[in-house]
Amino acid sequence: MDPASLVGLLLVLIGIFVGSLMKGVSPSAFFAVPAAFLIVLLPSFGAAFLGTTMADVKAFPKLLKKLTSKTDDQDVDEMIQRIVSFGEKARREGLLALESDIESVEDPFLRRGLQLAVDGADPEIVEDIMDTEIRAMQARHQRGAKLVTNLGVYSPTFGIIGAVVGLIATLGKLDNPEELGHGIAAAFVATFWGVFAANGIFLPWAAKLTRLSAAEVARKRLIVEGVLAIQAGSNPRVLDDLMRSHLPPAQRADAQGAKKSA
Repeated sequence: MDPASLVGLLLVLIGIFVGSLMKGVSPSAFFAVPAAFLIVLLPSFGAAFLGTTMADVKAFPKLLKKLTSKTDDQDVDEMIQRIVSFGEKARREGLLALESDIESVEDPFLRRGLQLAVDGADPEIVEDIMDTEIRAMQARHQRGAKLVTNLGVYSPTFGIIGAVVGLIATLGKLDNPEELGHGIAAAFVATFWGVFAANGIFLPWAAKLTRLSAAEVARKRLIVEGVLAIQAGSNPRVLDDLMRSHLPPAQRADAQGAKKSA
């Protein structure tokens, strides 16, 4: 699991449940009303799915998987090295010399760009095709983040509905004062879960999806620039500087230090 997600989740759980315990509320009290989960979570998912398409619903498990994903800066550095090596070979032996290496490229986006370049497509066409693919990917990512954001928007409202339902049930027992306190407390459990699910899970999850999407777009933009530079026959040193300008200054300095030591 991504360390940032793990630390964030632990802080949320410790802050809420340990804090509740310090205030004299046992964490088990939040799990003592199963109906609260049903009233909050099921309608929240239902409302979120109602506002989207079946294709997005089917993609939901992938969004769940991304909750534990992380951006890998090492992968970006390896991608830069690979692109620079292709640039060196193309500069030395010609662009067609890369054809034998294309099948070994694991990244499908880089493989597609190199294939277009080797096939002799105009640089403008190569850029247009790759940019179109990036925009399509961004649109998919935005739909996924919007779905999870909607879960965060709807769950507090259904939490309030759960509290209203609980209070209605409690008011029906006015002839039994001993049950009023317990009934009112149970009514607000649904509100707790609605607000907790929104602010402790769904909205941070949507924020992470947006962050991961931005990182993936930046990575693909780097690949586009690399492919176009290779196609233009750029000097490998210039290509390396161009690629590493995308890295944070600290990581750029580490890479330069590694090159000097080598």
